[in-house]
Amino acid sequence: MTGSSERALLFLDIDGPLLPFGPSDGCPTVRSAVAAEVPAGRGNPLLVRLDPAVGRRLAALGCDLVWASTWMDTANEVVAPRIGLPNLPVVRWPDTLLDEGPRGLHWKTRHLVEWAGDRPFIWVDDEISAMDQLWVGAQCREPFLLHRVDAAQGLTDDDFAVLTDWLRANAP
Repeated sequence: MTGSSERALLFLDIDGPLLPFGPSDGCPTVRSAVAAEVPAGRGNPLLVRLDPAVGRRLAALGCDLVWASTWMDTANEVVAPRIGLPNLPVVRWPDTLLDEGPRGLHWKTRHLVEWAGDRPFIWVDDEISAMDQLWVGAQCREPFLLHRVDAAQGLTDDDFAVLTDWLRANAP
């Protein structure tokens, strides 16, 4: 158990974990890096893939949820209401991404570690690599879990089991 009295953070990506890219309900397999740029009124075709129950399951984990997605504020405007979540804090990404760190380190990794500070955290994303695991392990003294989700399926029961078990073992 950590020395921090604050709840653990859960950094949550949208594309992949919440919006699976695999075939679903007759939708073609699509991976859109600009999904958040589609105006809410026009309807993002991927939004039909959101599971309304996932918000309740995430909230029940007992940690502080934080959007860690390029959707930024659009996550609170478009995604959160569809899955029953309140407005969540949003990680602000730098305007320009510098090539800092070892080759293969995800561009989000450094910013999430800084954002977490001395709090235990989970990062749920579909692009986490072995380099991210190594780098965070060398940087963090607090417990962390970098959990890679299969982008074709999104968050599954097995993923929630991993998150729940980690939180029980590592978070106050």
